[in-house]
Amino acid sequence: MSYLSELLRREQIQLKLEGTDKSSVLRELVALVPEIRSDAQQQESFLKALLEREKLHTTAIGDGIALPHARNPLGGILKRSLLIFGRHNTGIPFGALDTKPVQILFLLASPNLTDHLTMLARLSRVLRDQTLRTSLLTSTRPDEISKLIAEAELRTIK
Repeated sequence: MSYLSELLRREQIQLKLEGTDKSSVLRELVALVPEIRSDAQQQESFLKALLEREKLHTTAIGDGIALPHARNPLGGILKRSLLIFGRHNTGIPFGALDTKPVQILFLLASPNLTDHLTMLARLSRVLRDQTLRTSLLTSTRPDEISKLIAEAELRTIK
């Protein structure tokens, strides 16, 4: 399993999400998945899986952060695990227990359950870092996002 920063490529980072609700923001994130960028049917399929997962329970974890992911691995679509980062300047309602609007989103996708759970665990650990959370909100360049996550991983993952 790669480190999170290695899974997060520059073209998979959007610092200005424009959607006004959960569904539209998830659609923007799905459009950043390289493997399905030119396949509208697979994008719709992935979006549907994300929205079905959200119906079970929100993926918003509080503090303005959400970790959207499908309930099942996406082996039929993906050959590798990937991470998509999105930031919404004002935040959108996502159903978080703390009721804070979500500004930071990490879309996770993996072809298998082991990598999927590893990614969730690692993200949960690094996002406890207040310095990282603040920096993710203020960073102005996509390449900074990967660097910030790499630094946070070094601090928190032993």
